[in-house]
Amino acid sequence: MEKRTKIVATIGPSSSSEEILMKMINEGVNVFRINFSHGTHQDHIEAIKKIKKVDHNLGSHTAILADLQGPKIRIGEMPNDGVLLKENDEFYLTTLKEHQLPLAANISLKQLPLDVKKGEKILLDDGKIHLIVKETNKKDTIKTKVIAGGILFSRKGVNLPDTNISVSSLTKKDKEDLKVAIEQKVDWIGFSFVRSAREVIELKHLISNLNGDAKVIAKIEKPEAVKDLNSIMKETDAIMVARGDLGVEVPLEKVPLIQKKIVRMAQNMAKPVIIATQMMESMMDNITPNRAEVNDVANAVMDGADAVMLSGETSVGKHPVEVIKIMSRIINEVEEKFDPLFVKETIPNKNENRFITDSICFNVCRLSQRVDAKAIVTMTYSGYTAYKISSQRPKANIFVFSSNKKLLSTLSLLWGVSTFYYNKTISTDHTIADIKHFLKENKLAKPKDLIINTASIPLVEGGKTNMLKLSYIE
Repeated sequence: MEKRTKIVATIGPSSSSEEILMKMINEGVNVFRINFSHGTHQDHIEAIKKIKKVDHNLGSHTAILADLQGPKIRIGEMPNDGVLLKENDEFYLTTLKEHQLPLAANISLKQLPLDVKKGEKILLDDGKIHLIVKETNKKDTIKTKVIAGGILFSRKGVNLPDTNISVSSLTKKDKEDLKVAIEQKVDWIGFSFVRSAREVIELKHLISNLNGDAKVIAKIEKPEAVKDLNSIMKETDAIMVARGDLGVEVPLEKVPLIQKKIVRMAQNMAKPVIIATQMMESMMDNITPNRAEVNDVANAVMDGADAVMLSGETSVGKHPVEVIKIMSRIINEVEEKFDPLFVKETIPNKNENRFITDSICFNVCRLSQRVDAKAIVTMTYSGYTAYKISSQRPKANIFVFSSNKKLLSTLSLLWGVSTFYYNKTISTDHTIADIKHFLKENKLAKPKDLIINTASIPLVEGGKTNMLKLSYIE
């Protein structure tokens, strides 16, 4: 049986060839991530073209995620061997290119001296260096005291766990990158450093104005996002637990429970959820992961994540194909042996305008468990039934058939979902019979297997799902 939990792999120098992309898909990649923090627009366009070419050749439907950089704040240029910051040193952060400050570094965010307040923490280099704000001139310079020191090198990240930044999470660069991503017809847009539901709505408007149909993944990596989680979840199409910056911005010990909370909320709201950052980081150099990483991947699967994501492991690591192979093995082992992963029933709400469809999806999943159905088959154009059925984690395979080609790759992010192109709709009975024949011919089901079909009647109108049918493969 094909794994249910999906794998997101980041494209980079190590995985840019068509040969490697093909091997990665064959070993279990479902979504390719294009990281707009690095590379040129032309680099990204070429990568997307290669993915689509390989997909066409393999007959697969791999999703493409364009991940926007967001307002990542960085230190400017430092001496090649870095600058040593010692405990209790006075250290200045400034937007001035020329200054006479004794121990200082440039910062990329012009607004920062205006936004920070005395007593707030500033963290450098993924939290390795801790500063406390002593004063700010509210214009161009911040005076800090070093609490935990170290050597500071060029271009290191700046995290502000206590500060409310007044600038939008969508930068000028993000808007330019978004335009390219939409032109290339990517499936998903990763929204970095999102802080509120209002910002998600803003991004959706921008996508709509560009005549795009890409879905939004809100990346949870700011304390403000954790506080506004319920509202963000309602507005976004999917969610990512971006544990790298999140683990710097909030106390480390809180991250595991935040992860579990987000996964649980996402399932209840039928929103796909991705667990990201440092999942198998040691495999950037080594041929095998360490034991803690194996446990981390396994726990993400057991938590119920739709997908687990690889970053440097596949973009710049030495073993991009091998890491996919091992991650797939871990996922398959957990899914085969860990029964609590399955059957997460969400009772339909009578007040929802999708009550009938939600009731069908709920009962499809419940029925599939009781009769030990081999597969749940749904016809959809919007994908709504796929999201609802996937979120309830049935043991039966979820086969989605659609005439909407763009939807086929978009749904590749969803737990347990396999997608197929189908445009021969004549009548409900004919379509069900034809699809059953397809499943048998392609060895996705065998004679005497029970399957459950969902559809909209009349089928040709493409309305909301209102029917289920239980039958055997003949």
